[in-house]
Amino acid sequence: MLFWTLYFTLITAIILPATQAHRKLTPDYYDDMCPQALPTIRVMVETVVGIQPRMGASLVRLHFHDCFAKGCDGSVLLDDSPTMVGEKTAAPNNNSLRGFELVDEIKATLNVACFGNVVSCADILAIAARDSVVALGGSSYEVLLGRRDSTCASKAEANSNIPSPFSNLTEMLSKFQAHNLSAEDLVLLSGAHTLGFAKCKTLRNRIYNETSTIDPDFARSLKAKCHRAAGGSDDEELSPLDETPAAFDAGYYQMLTQRKGMLHTDQELFKGDGSEIDRLVKRYAEDAGAFKEGFGEAMVRLGSIKPLTGREGEVRENCRVVNRR
Repeated sequence: MLFWTLYFTLITAIILPATQAHRKLTPDYYDDMCPQALPTIRVMVETVVGIQPRMGASLVRLHFHDCFAKGCDGSVLLDDSPTMVGEKTAAPNNNSLRGFELVDEIKATLNVACFGNVVSCADILAIAARDSVVALGGSSYEVLLGRRDSTCASKAEANSNIPSPFSNLTEMLSKFQAHNLSAEDLVLLSGAHTLGFAKCKTLRNRIYNETSTIDPDFARSLKAKCHRAAGGSDDEELSPLDETPAAFDAGYYQMLTQRKGMLHTDQELFKGDGSEIDRLVKRYAEDAGAFKEGFGEAMVRLGSIKPLTGREGEVRENCRVVNRR
């Protein structure tokens, strides 16, 4: 018995590290398989974001929404099929997520540049998010790679796991903690709202709510664009999430300290009660460098949520559909 115990202990010691290493994401995953992969994605993202800065915010959001439903596995990119309802029509995503066509173009280009189907759609999302941040003035960070793509999606998980713009702080913390993300990660990743825009239909509850803590003058300026009645032509009207929506800066946090957060979830991060989360918001409002560095670190943690690796999943040839068997 002792012999077999020692034997299996030795075998486990030899095999387990190799298995763990095989599953571990690494920044140099494509260095040998396709050295042109990352430069190709960077050039394509920089070109599009240079013309349409809003696309940068959309690519960051696409990666976030992918990771919060089923993990960072590219499932958000799957179209509905006769056997599956995907995540695109989930409440947080429907008529809201953008960038699918650009991801298609990147994937098709990589299939040529890499002489085959090498780079996963999940990795494309992670890399494109980082390149978008850098293109708009944020700090670069090392993206961990080696994810594989899911062969299914879950509308139910997208509906239940992705924070709503109407969530309170307790709800947001709970959803982040479920993915082993901290309160500081919540504050840092919410800082992505320094980019992009929000639609009137997501703002009305905040600007017309009599119990809202929103700055009155700021609310009046928004009411001029977003009328009280829902379902009108202004539902899709866009307002910038901070005063510099095409610049990755600390403006988002500065607006929160002035009670000018655009979304209910934004202002939930700063209540003026001296909490630890309040202190984090103040720190990043005053130190853009700390925000940019911390954001990159938080994005790496986000990108490490339940990745498929090794023989799990597949590398999709077309990001919208699973490979033919």
